[in-house]
Amino acid sequence: MIKNNTATATKKKNYFFWSYHILIAASVLFLLFNNFYRNEKTAYVDSGKIMEEYKGSVEAKKEYQAKARVWQANIDTLTNQVRSSIQKYEKSLATMSPKEQAMAKELISTKQKQLNDYQKAIQDNARQEDSKLSQGIVAQINAFLLKYGKDHNYKLILIANQSGTIAYGREGLDITAQVVDELNAEYIPNK
Repeated sequence: MIKNNTATATKKKNYFFWSYHILIAASVLFLLFNNFYRNEKTAYVDSGKIMEEYKGSVEAKKEYQAKARVWQANIDTLTNQVRSSIQKYEKSLATMSPKEQAMAKELISTKQKQLNDYQKAIQDNARQEDSKLSQGIVAQINAFLLKYGKDHNYKLILIANQSGTIAYGREGLDITAQVVDELNAEYIPNK
């Protein structure tokens, strides 16, 4: 009877031993399958190329440049007014009374101050407008990349930029062209 109990105990130990090892092997195989054979991919995109080639970015640049031309035209107009006032003052300086000279100097000074104030305001406005347009474009691109990554089963999409975030990427990992194509296909222009 003791031999029978010992044999049964040994069989149970072997059973548990093999069950344990089979469970460990199955777990390892499952993890390997999950990590390596799930078809999850890693890639990167070139942010500079996307910003250059994305239709939304191109349109935003054109919009900004149109505003900048208007601002520059206004600055040019004010600059010409100041120059004209100075030329008028210089031509008629000899025939002006001291009081008229003082008034003309004050008028020129006021116009120069208006020009300087307008230039500062335009610079601030230009920075804000550029930032607003850039943030809008970046938000559109980021939302698209999130959707693109999920739709194409990417585990990770990195962004390469001019400062060298990615020093090297194996051929085939750069998906910039595909992203730009799909991004442009989904783009709806602002009218």
